[in-house]
Amino acid sequence: MIEIKKAYLEYLSTIQNIGITAFTETFSEINTPENMEKYLQENFNTAQLTLEINNPDSPFYIAFCDNEPVGYLKLNMGNAQTETIKDETIEIQRIYVLKAFHGKKIGQLLLDQAIKVAKEYCVDYIWLGVWEENHRALQFYTKNGFVTFDKHIFILGNDQQTDLLMKLEINKK
Repeated sequence: MIEIKKAYLEYLSTIQNIGITAFTETFSEINTPENMEKYLQENFNTAQLTLEINNPDSPFYIAFCDNEPVGYLKLNMGNAQTETIKDETIEIQRIYVLKAFHGKKIGQLLLDQAIKVAKEYCVDYIWLGVWEENHRALQFYTKNGFVTFDKHIFILGNDQQTDLLMKLEINKK
């Protein structure tokens, strides 16, 4: 059984562990150990995650499979968004699922949660950045109706990588 729950500060270590593990599983083979370590230290340290979790404009949701935490979703609204795109949008900053649970529709359930929140807030669309070399993620988002509308530079350690910005319309005008 898979369950999605809103996460608060008491889930900090769970979010931290899933984030570090999922990011490492996904990107360590194609990035240097130094760049991976720098990124993980900057983005998944306790102080940084505490700020993010305590930000009311950045809700987190954890996916549990048979009561085991296996993935999470981080959304950004308003000024918490990493890019200034448009006021009536929500950013999906992270959908992370542990590799052992890929193929079990957990990523889909987390995306469905993001869409549900976006509809509750009546935004025009949700958007995200995905590395142009992350073909599995690109296929997943394209299958779910996301379209590329721009790109930006994502810094991993000292490496500049190109993220494709993709969006999914929620409330068509």
